[in-house]
Amino acid sequence: MQFLQQLVNTISLNSNFAGLIATVLLVFWYWLIWPQKQFSELLASGKKQSRVFIATFIINALWLINASVTAQIHVHFLGLVVLMLMFGWRMASIIALLPVLFFATFVLKQPLDFALYAIFAVCVPLFVCFTFYSQCFKFLPHHLFIFIFFGAFINAFLSMLVHIVSWALWLNLSTDYDWSYLADNYLILIPLLGFPEALLNGMAITILVVYRPEWLYDYSDRTYFWKQ
Repeated sequence: MQFLQQLVNTISLNSNFAGLIATVLLVFWYWLIWPQKQFSELLASGKKQSRVFIATFIINALWLINASVTAQIHVHFLGLVVLMLMFGWRMASIIALLPVLFFATFVLKQPLDFALYAIFAVCVPLFVCFTFYSQCFKFLPHHLFIFIFFGAFINAFLSMLVHIVSWALWLNLSTDYDWSYLADNYLILIPLLGFPEALLNGMAITILVVYRPEWLYDYSDRTYFWKQ
């Protein structure tokens, strides 16, 4: 009880204008991308609900295992590409909101910054990763190696790159952190986090392709194994 009380006492409920604007933008974004059909299918399928629960639990645990550099600068793995390849980028954007809420509350200690962090840690990286994935599918050969290496491995590195760079830009604009400090203490971590993130997502997708291909959103043996 004393631990919980100390935890609650450290949480700040201070709001600001940027947080309000971010909330409005976040609501508008989810209104634009809301996957009505997928959401209805999820509500009607107990198996899909179980997969969402398992994925959410794992991603949430992954996010809470973080290292703090300084105030507002935290590093953790994302796992967004696995979510995207399992549920599609729109549904993945919704599923990732719970980890963002826990992270903003118990790590950032600023639950009212939930919308800000959701934009820079979920919405922007996922949209960029979806764009990259769709272009790879369009222009590269439909081969299993391409799916795993570009769709999962490279894409996961890209998600970490986009997240760190976009969050650093926001910190530079909204706080006293100058760009040289962010470059020396935050941006320098991109390769240290990006490659393990790529390996983690690549391994997870490889396992799913082998043992649970039906769990992947748009994967098909017909596409990647059968000659057209």
